[in-house]
Amino acid sequence: MVQLIVGEKGKGKTKFLLDKVNNEVKDAHGSIVYLDKSPKHMYELNNKIRLIVVPDYMIDSSDAFLGFVSGIVSQDHDLEQMYFDSFLKIANLEGQNITGVVAKLDEMSEKFGVDFVLSVSRNESELDDSLKSKIIVSI
Repeated sequence: MVQLIVGEKGKGKTKFLLDKVNNEVKDAHGSIVYLDKSPKHMYELNNKIRLIVVPDYMIDSSDAFLGFVSGIVSQDHDLEQMYFDSFLKIANLEGQNITGVVAKLDEMSEKFGVDFVLSVSRNESELDDSLKSKIIVSI
């Protein structure tokens, strides 16, 4: 399953995402990974959550990002959930349509049983209609 947290930049999506992941880790039976653009939120995350700072890995396209995510999924068979803060930035999708990448994440989720939660700096009205059913919070 892919879930979206949407809203303009600076409206509180990251705080919501951090609260959600820290609550989810309490009941998790497997691994949880949090992808971010910087280590800034490292101390706000429960220490059972693995933080990965995506720019450290020189990801330069949305295809490279999907390959990176696939690699993480492939190496951890206990992976339950992945959280993507600043999704547009870390996936190199700023100013682009995100529908195709979200569809690929949906396929990965179905095939490998990993849930994805994405923080997207766009208003609900800017998203394709096919993505609106995935929105869990619009801030």
